[in-house]
This record gives sequence, structure tokens and C-alpha cells, in this order.
Amino acid sequence: MLVASASLSLITPLVAQASDVNIEEMSSYSRSSKSSKKKFDSKTFSNAIANVNEKADGIEARQINYEAGSFSSTTTMDGKAVFAIGGVDGGDTIGGSEALTFAYVHKMNLNTSFTGDDNLYVRLSGGEWGSNFTKKPGNYHIEAKNTGGDLILDKLWYTTPIGDNATVWVGPAIENYYMMAATPSIYKPGVLKAFKLGGNGAVFGASTDGGAGLKYEFGDSGFAMSTNYVGKGSLSSSGILTDGDKSKIDTMIAFTKPRYHASLTYSKQHAGWDAHEYYSTELIHGNVGSSTSLDSSTNADAYALRAYWRPEDSGTAMPEISVGYDSINFDKHPLDVSEGAGYFVGLGWQDMIQADDRIGLAFGQPVKATQVSTGTLSEVDPFLWEAYYSFKPNDSITITPAIWGGTDVESDTDQDIFGAMLTTVFKF
Repeated sequence: MLVASASLSLITPLVAQASDVNIEEMSSYSRSSKSSKKKFDSKTFSNAIANVNEKADGIEARQINYEAGSFSSTTTMDGKAVFAIGGVDGGDTIGGSEALTFAYVHKMNLNTSFTGDDNLYVRLSGGEWGSNFTKKPGNYHIEAKNTGGDLILDKLWYTTPIGDNATVWVGPAIENYYMMAATPSIYKPGVLKAFKLGGNGAVFGASTDGGAGLKYEFGDSGFAMSTNYVGKGSLSSSGILTDGDKSKIDTMIAFTKPRYHASLTYSKQHAGWDAHEYYSTELIHGNVGSSTSLDSSTNADAYALRAYWRPEDSGTAMPEISVGYDSINFDKHPLDVSEGAGYFVGLGWQDMIQADDRIGLAFGQPVKATQVSTGTLSEVDPFLWEAYYSFKPNDSITITPAIWGGTDVESDTDQDIFGAMLTTVFKF
């Protein structure tokens, strides 16, 4: 009886559930000539795979259509935005003002490779920099680009290796110093573009025009040489390599190791090339009182000696040291200048207070006239300096407070300046 009672207790709920189910429909399912079960055979899986492939092809086709309107997979982009605020005491003596002013620039770099070793480089820039920070050499900021806020094509060139040791450049918008055998200075300016490349004057002062260059490295010996040409006639009716082409040919021989460098660069300047003013007096580039300029009959030969050394470890009292000396000889200078010279010294300390920070100190004499072909030499004794501390609150932002100054910086003994600026760079 105990067993019977237990069995009834199990059967009762099953009967109750059966009353909720349509028994007739269940029996009709079983009598149906069409089975509800799906049969599987070899064709089943092949058909399923075909359907999956068809869907995948459709997705890929849509992806290709999307990529047709986007960057190539071999194109990369990076850039930076720069904010600067500052003022220059004595700025009114060199064509600016003493007002506290703001400046900005936005730059985008596009790099595309077609073979894996070559590179097409494009730079777009747009900025607003007033005369307070664009007067050469006394207050031209290292990041300055004055386009009235418009985004413009700033640089454009193509470079590719030839064999294992040679590299060539060619482009309609390039500068000589991008095509050098080696970088001649490791000092990074905090404010003044005058201190770029160990003195941006007699030899390395440049202009963005059409040009081409060749570099050859002698294996792992550390020796390298380069020669390059840039001409303003490349984008005009005067053409290149003509008597009227305002042009410059630079040839460098360099010896570079990880901790030191020495180089000699010769510059042949033709038909009034005058891009010396980043680091020279007005008498050198012939712009005294804006009434005179170098003309098509003016030619020049210039030389640049550069060297640097860095300590084995950063974060010590021993600084990186960069030095430079420039000389230039003129033929048919409109103000009868026959020779000029200038020098630069730059010191840098890294990782002193926190990782990736930098302390910089630089000073020097912009290229000035040292001899005239006729008459009596009347020239100022210019001097420029800067000091800064640069630090990174994170990997993408660099903040640089800086001060700088100079005496007799361009053409007059009254041109004594002192400036202060805060520059913030956002890299992306």
C-alpha cells in the first residue's frame, strides 16, 4: 500500500499536465507525412558554409567601399597644436610691440609608404602669430607659422632609399636642412628659431621651395655625406638651375656616433639668396631700413662648422653641449659687405627634476659683417640668449616656460630686448 500510494502521487501531476497539452495535435504531428526533424547530410554542411562565405564576401565588399574613401593602410597621421602667450620688453624697437599677446599653430603630418622603405611626406599648417613673435632674429618663435589662421600645405616631398647606403629626396616644398647627411646639433630651442641647427644663419637658414637631395652613408663607420639643392625659381617662370634662380646648394661631410658629432657644410648661394635673417644682422641680409635687399647679382659662399657631445647618462650635472661657427663671403653685396661670421653655444640637461624634462641654455652672436669691400665697416655687435625649463605632465603635453633676450640684435645699439613666454604643445 505504501508503494501504491507513492506511485499515485507521481502519476497525478503528470495527468494534470497532460490536460494542458493538445493530445490530438500531438497525435497529428506523429501521423504527418512531413517530419519536423531536419535531416543532415554532406550537402547540408556545404550549403551552410556557402551561405557563410556569401555573407562574409558581402561584408568585405562593404568594407572595401568604406576604405575607398579613407586613408590607405600605409598612411599614418600625427600632429600637434601649440599655444603660446608672452611679451617682449623692447619689442617695439625691432618692429613689434611690448604687449602681452597670444599665438597658436596647428600642424598635421601625413606619411605614406608605397614600398615599405620609401615615404611621401605632407605637412598641413595653420596659425596666427603676430609681429611680436615673428621678427628675425630677435623674437622669431621656433613654432611660429603665420597663415592668418588658414590651413595651408606647408611641406611636400618624397624620399626613397637607393641600395643599402644612399637616400634621395625630391619635392616641390622642401628645405635644405631636411636633406642633410646628419643632424648638426642636439640642442632643442625653447623659444628662438635662431638657435635651431646650431645657428640658423649663414648656411642653414632656409626657405621652403622646390628641391632635391642625395645622402650617402659609408656603412657603419659613422661617416656620411650629402648634397642638396633648393631654388625659388622652381615654382616660377624663371625655372631652376638658371642665372635668375635664387637658389642654394649645400654639401655636408659628417662623422656621427651616438654620443658625439662633427661636420663641415659648404653652401653655394646664388642670385641674391637671402634666407640668413633667422640668425644674422640686417646688414648681412641687405635689409637695412627696408630700402635695400640682396639682388640677382649677389652670390655667396658660406661654411658651417658644427659639433656636439652628450654625457653617457642623463640626469647629471654634466650637460649636452652643442657648438657652431658660421662664416660667409659675398660677391657684389649691395651694401659692400664682403665677409661675415657668427657663433652659437647650446647646453642641455635632461631628466633633472622628473623623467623627460629638459633644461636648456643657449647664447651666441648672430652672423654679422666683419669686413667690407669699400669704405668703413659700421656694424652692431649683436648677442642673443635664451633659458627654459620644459616638462611633460603626460606623454602628449609639453609645457615650456622660457625667458630670452639680446643686445644690438639687428641693426641698432638701442635694440635691447627681454622676453618671457609660456608655450604648451599638445601632440597627437
